[in-house]
Amino acid sequence: MTDQVVEQRILEQSMRITATGAVTGWAALRLHGGNFFDGLARDGTTRLPVPLAAGTDRFAGHPDIVRTRDNLDQGEVVLRYGIRCTIVARAVYDEMRRIGEVREAAVVMDMAVAAGLISIPAMRTYARSRAGSGNRLVLAALELADAGSRSPGESRFRLIWELDAGWPRPLTNRSVFDLEGRFLGIPDLLDPDLGIVGEYDGADHRGIARHRRDVRREDLFRRAGLEYVEVVGSDLHDPSLIVDRMEAAKARAGRMPRLWVVGQRDGRRA
Repeated sequence: MTDQVVEQRILEQSMRITATGAVTGWAALRLHGGNFFDGLARDGTTRLPVPLAAGTDRFAGHPDIVRTRDNLDQGEVVLRYGIRCTIVARAVYDEMRRIGEVREAAVVMDMAVAAGLISIPAMRTYARSRAGSGNRLVLAALELADAGSRSPGESRFRLIWELDAGWPRPLTNRSVFDLEGRFLGIPDLLDPDLGIVGEYDGADHRGIARHRRDVRREDLFRRAGLEYVEVVGSDLHDPSLIVDRMEAAKARAGRMPRLWVVGQRDGRRA
């Protein structure tokens, strides 16, 4: 069925726009190039309604859309593939408010940055220019956002790391080298003081070749004196399990000599 293709769903629902409205939220971010905005809920199967900023347009409600009636400045509307869309900042803002929960709103921001669509400082400037319902949540979520995350699972793991375990914000996706300058790997999360690596293994880690690389990297990290915390997608629904795993790693940390250094964000050795 063609409506199973997310872009097709967006196109079909955009036909409800008549004059001043625009596609916004996750759907606009998809059209702007944000591949993680796939139109599915966190369960990976439930289809999200397409968000439409109504402007002055009037159209009937429908289960396949969700409307926002906030004022829509026409300067915030651009064409993407012939479809009227809100600019990235407005789309992120609307999506964060639609979600209505600060952690998942932070994940939205992380994924917009990961796609190269906008920076956290630019989004903060935009949010501060806005007023009204949901603005406080958006600003709070921006304080939790991190420019180094590469997947929603990584972001959710990091937020458990910070908010549930109460650990300092980890370094995200930074290269690690041994003392002779040999590259060891790029952990998802890293506490450089405790010497603990956090790895989120999503669906893309299930192939034999990828799993083999992951096992090899873990071995290199451990040989260099780093402790390891690994989580999979289902673990994220049980923060207490992850916190317990982290505390166990903390109890083991520091037993081996520190034979590693952190590189710069561009991948070079520091």
